Amino acid sequence: MIGQQAAEGLVARILYSSAVDGPGNRAVVFLQGCDFDCAYCHNPETRNLCDHCGACVGACPAGALSIAEGGGEGGERRVAWDETVCRDCGACVRACPKGSSPKTRRMTAAEILARLERRKPFLSGITVSGGECGLQAAFLEELAVAARAAGLPALIDTNGSTDYSARPRLVEAAEGFMLDVKAWDQGVHRALTLAGNDAVKRNLGYLAGAGKLAEVRVVVAPGLVDAEACVRGIAEVLRTAGTAGRTVLKLIAFRREGVRPARVALPGPGREELEALAALARSEGMGNVVIV
Repeated sequence: MIGQQAAEGLVARILYSSAVDGPGNRAVVFLQGCDFDCAYCHNPETRNLCDHCGACVGACPAGALSIAEGGGEGGERRVAWDETVCRDCGACVRACPKGSSPKTRRMTAAEILARLERRKPFLSGITVSGGECGLQAAFLEELAVAARAAGLPALIDTNGSTDYSARPRLVEAAEGFMLDVKAWDQGVHRALTLAGNDAVKRNLGYLAGAGKLAEVRVVVAPGLVDAEACVRGIAEVLRTAGTAGRTVLKLIAFRREGVRPARVALPGPGREELEALAALARSEGMGNVVIV
C-alpha cells in the first residue's frame, strides 16, 4: 500500500552462515524477546528486552556502549551500541540485571536482506529464530514474504506459542516451520517453561496438516522433560495428519554450552537413552528420526 511504513523487527543478531539451523547453508536471523523461560535455554540473552538501565555500559571493556540521551523512540535515554568496536565478549549480558543484551537494533526486512545480498550465492535460505520470532508476527510475515521473493526461502524456528492458523500469508510464504515441543504434559511444560502448551499442540496439528511442518524437535533433558511422552504424543498427532513418515523428528541431547550458569549442572542424556527414544519414535511410525 502506498505510504505504508515497512514493518520493523527487533533483531538480536544475524548469523551469516550456519549448517545446523535447517538444510544447507543458511543465514540465521535471531529476534529479541521470548514468552517462555525454559530452564535449559541456550540463548538466554535473547529472552528479555533491554530497558536501557545502563548497567552494562561501564562493564564493556571495548567502550562499545554509551548512554544516548533522548535517543529512544519517545525521547527517553537509551543504551547505544557501536558495532564497529564491539568484541562480542558477553560482558554486557553478564552485567545486565535481566540477563538481556543491549546489542539489538530495529530493522526492516529490506535492511536484513541487504546485509545478506553479497552472501546470497552461498546461501540455501534463511532461518528466523530467537528468542521467539512468532511474538513479532507482523514483521515475521513481511520478512518471510520478502525473503521468498528474493530467492532466500525462510524457515521459521518457533516454540509454537503464536497462533499460526491466524497468519495464512506467513504460512504460505514460509519454506516451513521447525517446531520445538518442550514437554507434552501441561504440568511438566509449565514447570519447564513457566507457560502452557495448548497452542504448541494446536500448531503441531495445524502445521502438519498444512504441509508446512519441516521438523519437530525435542530437547532431551533428564528430570526436566517428559521425552517419552513427547515422542508418543508427537507421533500420534502426525499419524492423524498423515505426515509421520516424512516429518523430521530431531532428538537433541541437552548440552551445557550457552545456558545460564545456574543451569550448567543439569545432566545430559546418555546415548542409550537417546537411542531408545529413537527406537520408540520409529515404532510409533516416525520415519525420519535424527539424534543430535
